[in-house]
Amino acid sequence: MTTAAEAWAQGAEQQLLDEALKLVPAHGWTRRTVVLAGRAAGMSAGETELLLPHGAADLAALLSRRHDARALAALADVHASNLKIRERIRRAVEARLDAAAQDEPATRRWMGFMALPTQLPLAGRLAWESADGLWRWAGDEATDENHYSKRAILAGILTSAMAVRLSQGRGAAMDFVDRRIDDVMRFETWKATTKVRPEQALTLAAGFLGRLRYGRG
Repeated sequence: MTTAAEAWAQGAEQQLLDEALKLVPAHGWTRRTVVLAGRAAGMSAGETELLLPHGAADLAALLSRRHDARALAALADVHASNLKIRERIRRAVEARLDAAAQDEPATRRWMGFMALPTQLPLAGRLAWESADGLWRWAGDEATDENHYSKRAILAGILTSAMAVRLSQGRGAAMDFVDRRIDDVMRFETWKATTKVRPEQALTLAAGFLGRLRYGRG
């Protein structure tokens, strides 16, 4: 059960994010944006600090999670069990890209902010969260090493596809996704016919991610 304090915090966080989205295109994901968003939301400096103790990084995380929720809402009426696995993943990635594109100016600045060395750990966690939510929607129930390799691979696809979406448009992004899904299906077929020890799974996934990112566009 959500307490009154938790409900206030959740509502206030979304209010801060709404104000920040108006400011980010001009000021980026910065401390200045946090301060101005707090003022615009009618909050004291102390309230803003309480809600966003890590400043712009907390705001950036809120945006990613909003996009996750928006994507899952868009997929709510899609019956994943009626689709082949490759179509489930395509629909899931498409929904997530579309969700982020609704805030395109802020998402562009968000991508740059997440690429900063100091933000890479957060970027990795958020990409994992996004991939996990989409795999769960797709009906994945794996609890072995496949649970981790699937999410690692999909996180890489999401990140790269968003970069393509912002630079080349929706069509190019989905062409990219289709090619990457083809690569994944070949990888899964190879893995299924090859004896892969559990301790090798993440190493193989990491190498495959590198090929996805730096392979043909």
